[in-house]
Amino acid sequence: MAGAPSTSGAKTALILTAKRFASSLLTLFLVSLTIFVIAQLLPGDAAQEALGQSATPQQVAALRHEMGLDQPAPVRYVNWLTGMLSGDPGQSLVANMPVADVISTRLPNSLLLAALTALVAVPAALAIGIGSAMNRGGRIDRALNIATLSMVAVPEFLVATLAVLIFSVKLRWLPSIALASQDMDWSDYLRGVAMPVLSLSIVVIAQMARMTRAAVIDQMDRPYVEMALLKGVAPVRIVMKHIMPNAIAPIVNAMALSLSYLLGGAVIVETIFNYPGLASLMVNAVTSRDMPLLQACAMIFCAAYLILMLIADVTAILANPRLRAQ
Repeated sequence: MAGAPSTSGAKTALILTAKRFASSLLTLFLVSLTIFVIAQLLPGDAAQEALGQSATPQQVAALRHEMGLDQPAPVRYVNWLTGMLSGDPGQSLVANMPVADVISTRLPNSLLLAALTALVAVPAALAIGIGSAMNRGGRIDRALNIATLSMVAVPEFLVATLAVLIFSVKLRWLPSIALASQDMDWSDYLRGVAMPVLSLSIVVIAQMARMTRAAVIDQMDRPYVEMALLKGVAPVRIVMKHIMPNAIAPIVNAMALSLSYLLGGAVIVETIFNYPGLASLMVNAVTSRDMPLLQACAMIFCAAYLILMLIADVTAILANPRLRAQ
């Protein structure tokens, strides 16, 4: 009988996780419908963009028929969604090649940029958030609060512009355009992407640090922390051994929310620094009205966001017995 509560808790956690997963799938379907509708509302189309303003209506109509743009919208949506589910997002109307091939050349660059940003932002944010919480109300806490609030208030395009002015124009330390290619060695690559990583990290660190501070402070006010202090346990040991395991769920949730910011911030940063990633590819798809490419890129961003939220929810369920008991 001793294992019954544990088995029941595991089943409850599994059911909650399945519900979260089903909810994510439903959200992704609704997002796909929204993306398709919004894409159709954009003025112009790929045929007009490809032929230019001097093309005759007959030429535009012929190219539209060749691209399949003259089919009814519901038919095009079903064909596109079916292709997405089967792993074939369609043909790029501008590049005249499979969308999967176009994305495959850019997606690794975006994933590597996000990984480097997380590698910089997560340790820095945890250190700032925990340090601020341990010095709650003190000078260090106030200084870090002012710094993180200022960092949150500054938009990423301004951070990127200031980075170019300081590190490229004034100091001449870093290139103003992000350089990334497969034949570059790691030192050159890191130097080439330093400013995009810096621009993305600033706001991510600020957001994550503030939420980490709130999660740690919430645990510091619990009775078990007061009991540990009365027993003479060192504050650092209390934070690392007792508070962090109990605050892991909100901290992971804070990480997921902050890292999801990379999906939106990357669009601006990649465009400013001309970084060959997925976000800049999506911007180019909007300009050229390449709807299959635009829709596939948008779905990848939405899927990445939902995966981050799902990880945060599952972590919260597994770490919090009260959620499993609901």
